[in-house]
Amino acid sequence: MTRKLHPKVAEFKSFVKKHPKIIKDVRNGTAQWQDLFEDWYLLGEEDSRWDEYREGKDEEKKTSQNSDGNKAGSWMDQVREMVKNMDANQLQGHINSISEALGAVQGVLSQFQSSNSTKVASKIEETSSKPSHPFSFRKD
Repeated sequence: MTRKLHPKVAEFKSFVKKHPKIIKDVRNGTAQWQDLFEDWYLLGEEDSRWDEYREGKDEEKKTSQNSDGNKAGSWMDQVREMVKNMDANQLQGHINSISEALGAVQGVLSQFQSSNSTKVASKIEETSSKPSHPFSFRKD
């Protein structure tokens, strides 16, 4: 009765096995599995979010700081690294799915707008065909 895990969950499990500090944080209550998985899924394994869990990263952090206490490397370096690691096909797939989602939202909105405009138009016709006074009194 073994269940097959989703491939991404299996990848996350192997990532966690490489970084046992993640398990310690979850057991200490400082992190939750769901949040960690979402971060891993969205940011990837190479994001700076995981630096605290990597083995031997403490020494690298100390050596990468200037005498001023600022980290060496600017945000431009981080952007450059992100662009290098970006997969164009995956990015195109994400853009296509966002485009489809926006198209679906636009379709739903246009349906609501068209049904609203027909209701308003029919109400205008009803009010224009009725007399302006609900009761017509005539003098005898």
